[in-house]
Amino acid sequence: MKIKNIISVLEEMAPLAYAEDFDNVGLLVGDSETECTGVLVCHDALENVIDEAVAKNCNLVVCFHPILFSGIKKITGKNYVERAILKAIKNDIAIFAVHTALDNHSQGVNKIFCDALGLTNTKILVPKNNFIQKLVTYTVPENADKVRNAMFEAGAGTIGNYENCSFNSEGTGTYKGNANSNPVIGERHELTKTQEIKIEVTFEKHLQSRILKALFANHIYEEVAYEIYNLENSHQNIGLGMIGEFENEMDEKDFLHFVKYKMIADGIRHSAFLGKKIKKVAVLGGSGSFAIRNAISAGADAFLTADLKYHQFYEAENKLLLTDIGHFESERYTKNYIVDYLRKKILNFAIILSEENTNPVKYL
Repeated sequence: MKIKNIISVLEEMAPLAYAEDFDNVGLLVGDSETECTGVLVCHDALENVIDEAVAKNCNLVVCFHPILFSGIKKITGKNYVERAILKAIKNDIAIFAVHTALDNHSQGVNKIFCDALGLTNTKILVPKNNFIQKLVTYTVPENADKVRNAMFEAGAGTIGNYENCSFNSEGTGTYKGNANSNPVIGERHELTKTQEIKIEVTFEKHLQSRILKALFANHIYEEVAYEIYNLENSHQNIGLGMIGEFENEMDEKDFLHFVKYKMIADGIRHSAFLGKKIKKVAVLGGSGSFAIRNAISAGADAFLTADLKYHQFYEAENKLLLTDIGHFESERYTKNYIVDYLRKKILNFAIILSEENTNPVKYL
C-alpha cells in the first residue's frame, strides 16, 4: 500500500478543503508514491516522534498539529521544527497533518471533546461561512433526471440531514446555432424554442469541479448553460467549536473537577464563579478565545477552551463560566480518534498510536 492510499482515507476523515485559510494541512514532507511500511499517529511531529517512527518501522507520521506552519527559508537544524524535518527527510519519513480540517468536521476535534465529557444534543458553535455554492442549469425534461442524479452522485444537493435536494422549474429556452454548431435539437441558423427544466442545487465549494464534470458528462446539449453563485449561508454542519448539554446539571466546582478528571488536566484556569448550575456547555479545542461571544450567544453556562489571555477572562461578562483547560488537554483524544478511524478503514496494516507525550506545558 502506498502512502497516497493512506492519504485518501485521511482526506475522507478530514477533507482538506475544510481547513482554515491560515492553516497548513496535508502532506508536508515526503513522497506520496512511496510504499507505506506503517503509520504512526501523534499530536505533534517532533524529533522524538520521528525517532519513534524509525524504531517502529513507520514511514508515515500522521500528526494533528502541522510541524510546518509558518514560512521557512532554511533547514539547518537550528530549531525544533528544522530538526524534526531534517530527521524525517534523512529517514525517508513522510509527515501528514490534519489540524483545522478535523477541527471543522462535525465528527472531529470538538465532537471528540463533547463525547469525552458525555455531552449530548451537540451542534456546531461557529458555523463555517463562504463555503456553500449554488449551481443553476437548464435541460430538456427527458434529460433532467439523468443530469440531476449525476450531480447528486457527485456530492450536490446535500443540506444538513437531507440528500438529493434540488429545486426544479419549467420554462422556455431559446437558442440559434451558428455554422460551427451541432445542435441536438433544432437546426443551424434557426431560432429554436424548447421546453426546459431549470435545475438548482447547492454544494460545498470544493466539490465544484467534480459536479461540473458530472454535469457535462450527462447533459445532452453541445453547449451546457450553467451558472454558479457564492452563497452567504453558513454551513451548519461544518465549523469550529461545538455546544451540547449534560443530562444532569452540576455545580460549578463539581463541573471543573469533572472536566479535570475527564480531560486529564493538570491545571484549570477559570473566570469567577456565578453561583449557577452548569448544564449547557460550549467547547472549542485549542485556541478558542475568538468564540467567547458565540458561546454567550448560544446560551452556554460554561465555555471550555485554551490559550486564554488575562483580559479575555473579563469577556465572560458574568454570563458564563469561562474555562482554560490547556491546549494539549483540550485536544488530547484526537490522535486516538485518528487511530481508530484508520484501523476501521485499513485492515491488517500497522496503525500505531504514538507513546510520546508532546505537551510542552508542565505544571508544578
